[in-house]
Amino acid sequence: MSDCKVVKFGGSSLADAGQFRKVADIILSDPERKYVVASAPGKRFKEDIKVTDMLYACYEKAAKGEDFEKDFSAIEKRYNDIISELGLELSLEKDFKRIKDSFEHMAGRDYAASRGEFLNSKVLAAFLKFDFIDPAGYIKFKENGTFDLDTTIMLLRPRLAESEHAVIPGFYGSMPNDTIRTFSRGGSDVTGSIVARAVDAKIYENWTDVSGFLICDPRIVDDPAPITTITYQELRELSYMGAGVLHEDAIFPVRTAGIPINIRNTNKPEDMGTMIVASSDEASRYVITGIAGKKGLSVINIEKDMMNSELGFGRNVLRALEKNNVSFEHMPSGIDTMSVIVATDALKPVQQSVLDEITFRVHPDHLYVEDDLALIAVVGRGMRKNRGTAGRIFSALAHARINVKMIDQGSSELNIIIGVSEEDFEAAVRAIYEIFVLTQDQ
Repeated sequence: MSDCKVVKFGGSSLADAGQFRKVADIILSDPERKYVVASAPGKRFKEDIKVTDMLYACYEKAAKGEDFEKDFSAIEKRYNDIISELGLELSLEKDFKRIKDSFEHMAGRDYAASRGEFLNSKVLAAFLKFDFIDPAGYIKFKENGTFDLDTTIMLLRPRLAESEHAVIPGFYGSMPNDTIRTFSRGGSDVTGSIVARAVDAKIYENWTDVSGFLICDPRIVDDPAPITTITYQELRELSYMGAGVLHEDAIFPVRTAGIPINIRNTNKPEDMGTMIVASSDEASRYVITGIAGKKGLSVINIEKDMMNSELGFGRNVLRALEKNNVSFEHMPSGIDTMSVIVATDALKPVQQSVLDEITFRVHPDHLYVEDDLALIAVVGRGMRKNRGTAGRIFSALAHARINVKMIDQGSSELNIIIGVSEEDFEAAVRAIYEIFVLTQDQ
């Protein structure tokens, strides 16, 4: 593992010249921060528009043959204002002209969206006096549109080795025919992870506008405690349940190489943020690491005497769902009962067809659907070593007068999933947070 760090800065961190200066101070304060991945300029204030959204809107007009001159001028101004305020001797006029010509020749939405990162990285590279590396030549996708990690590392590793310091635009790469292709989710986060993997970095720092992850949603609990250390497995559990954290796509290149990720706050660089690691022996401050959940779920309840002795019963139920293109979230079961939890939006259009198919395949005694279910996941590696975690959850919910509709615990003992009515969702999250965090802090 090398002694260098890869740092990625999000759109809010690079929204204007003032933010650029903060970013430069952070990078130059640590000589190990050698490779920088940059996003497109984000919002400068609440009503502002992200440059990526401006580019999309501009390209839509171009695609329809409409005049987009005024829209494009607004994009040019965003970059020229940053360049001017930073006092840089840099002109992007040739790039602007090339992009406008490409819009007129229908270069595609991916190309349009990627230009925000491309231009911003050129400005940042000039400001830092770092090399600029265009990922189009090194980050590769396969013919079917999936990311090609092996080819990318083979191409990118020697190129990065040529530069002592470099800025690499996030969010995009190229197809085998050299057309631009963007990552579908967490674009710049993925690029940062790839660059960290290519240089075998000691750490991948992901700088954003929050000081790491919080134990639960701050819209539900006021000022929730931060998560100092989280494992990849815990992160995956919370992410799957809807927590606004890094997506799996942004993690896998560094996860397989055992490179830790540090989520940091550009506006509060003194905060240590959250460390994401492969495994941790460090005792977490609380029994739980995080709480996350989602609404909009339905339960298909199936009852049949002697269900447990009927070979292939579960498979036939799932085949009924598969036939109607409905995937399931969880499937808790008893001896003569089975509950299948699915997204309400996916079930509603085909609900009768699913019920008819289940009836045809397994002939249940009773079959009915309940809507308005919410699932809450309580996740934490500390739960394995602490007895009575489930009991404490039920006690907290009972005290808050919340009825538990289902419970499901994985064999890893890393998470406990509870089903409650949608109307009880926020109150349940607050009750669980209180029993595990607030009572411990008092």
